[in-house]
Amino acid sequence: MDALADLAGGFSTALTPANLLWVFLGAVLGTAVGVLPGLGSSMAVALLLPVTFALDPTGALIMFAGIYYGGLFGDSITGILLNTPGNSSAIAATFEGHRMALDGRAPQALATSAIGAFTGGLIATSVVALGAPAFARFASAFGPAEFFALTAFAFVATAFVVADSALKGLAALVIGFTVGVVGIDTQTGTVRYTMGVPQLFDGVGVVVITVGLLALGEVLHVASRSRWSSGDRLVAVRGRPFLSRAEFREALPAWLRGTAFGVPFGVVPVGGSEVPTFLSYGTERRLDARRSDPRFGRGAVRGVAGPEAAGNATAGTAMGALLALGLPTSATAAILLGAFQQFGIQTGPLLFQRAGELVWALIASLFIGLFVLLVLNLPFAPLWARLLLVPRPYLYAGIAVFAGLGIYASAGSVVDLVLLLLLGLLGFLMRRHDVPLAPVLIAVILGPLAETNLRNTLAISQGDPSALVSSPVTITIYALLALAVVLAVAGRVRRRRGADV
Repeated sequence: MDALADLAGGFSTALTPANLLWVFLGAVLGTAVGVLPGLGSSMAVALLLPVTFALDPTGALIMFAGIYYGGLFGDSITGILLNTPGNSSAIAATFEGHRMALDGRAPQALATSAIGAFTGGLIATSVVALGAPAFARFASAFGPAEFFALTAFAFVATAFVVADSALKGLAALVIGFTVGVVGIDTQTGTVRYTMGVPQLFDGVGVVVITVGLLALGEVLHVASRSRWSSGDRLVAVRGRPFLSRAEFREALPAWLRGTAFGVPFGVVPVGGSEVPTFLSYGTERRLDARRSDPRFGRGAVRGVAGPEAAGNATAGTAMGALLALGLPTSATAAILLGAFQQFGIQTGPLLFQRAGELVWALIASLFIGLFVLLVLNLPFAPLWARLLLVPRPYLYAGIAVFAGLGIYASAGSVVDLVLLLLLGLLGFLMRRHDVPLAPVLIAVILGPLAETNLRNTLAISQGDPSALVSSPVTITIYALLALAVVLAVAGRVRRRRGADV
């Protein structure tokens, strides 16, 4: 009951006219950026992070609630209409969604996506609202050794599970660690890896890192490999932007099954919602094969409904893991953690005690953002689709200018612009060689936290390394980590043997 009372207080804060405006603007901007080819939800959060600096912390984080879910829906619009998913989490829904669009059912596919995103997000956010405080109280019993184990789990799971190559995943982690330790060591006051540049004493800003790697890196990558092709065509969006009663009945079980897949994966640090979306897609495909008239391959509503619900459910519970544990389980969550840090807010078990009013306003705004997105995206999907007609040279030139202006406006530092360019080149090279970006962002955010907890654990134990595995919680976490690595390696071995055959 305490959670419900706190949530009611959060709604009283979030429902003020000013905060409603920020939610609405966040939803519009998040969808507008997410719908652009090659950008996606994580890019939307990274690009719009500097925009929020002029706001108070409550208004800024409430605006991010709209951006968070708006970018996810924008990912799916490009996949359904142009067969170009804005993010890897939207790939599974693209298979059947684009076939529906080619069959003249683009509005129904977009409606299925919007309602599925709403369903998965609503259930997952409800789980966060009711369960996150209890989870935070449980996590408050964690010490430095337990938190180091959690960060180690996030690092290794991201490197081995998200990346196609474990070596590339580990290389991405090393890059993230290298960037993350630049600046003054908070425990000893030692200056590290600044090359004598005073502007680097405070480290490389998270905003500079995310915008450079994601936005500018993508601009350089697109500019280097291709031009806008006249063969790329936008599927016309015509007809009713809602589902018939029969279509709704067919999609409803898939929405619920997809949500069931997505909710638990939000708290597992494997880098995003790719796994639950593909699990949901595979389940719906197997169930469809048992029908007398299989629809998969011809534009099945359930092939869109399940993955969309799974993706947003994962995003919802990922926010709970971020708030209660301070543990980002995806690249987007890592950027959001950077947003919290920009405002001096430390996520984790004590967040609900130290900044309870802000947290509950944020959770309430997640609910509001879902309703705003549903109202916006059902009737206005054709409007978002027209953004895809912008020629790529103008589109990506605008993104580069916006990124540079946002970074310079946030601190007024030319050094930040130089770092932005260098990180953009690094992001370009990583894309060219298929090195994943998610481990870099997670290592940048969690690297200093892991270092601090490791050193605190060893200091408390007077240098005894056995203190790292001295509790049931740490032993359980490392056992799960070993199991995840074994399963990932076994899966790759099976795929390699299958490819050889």
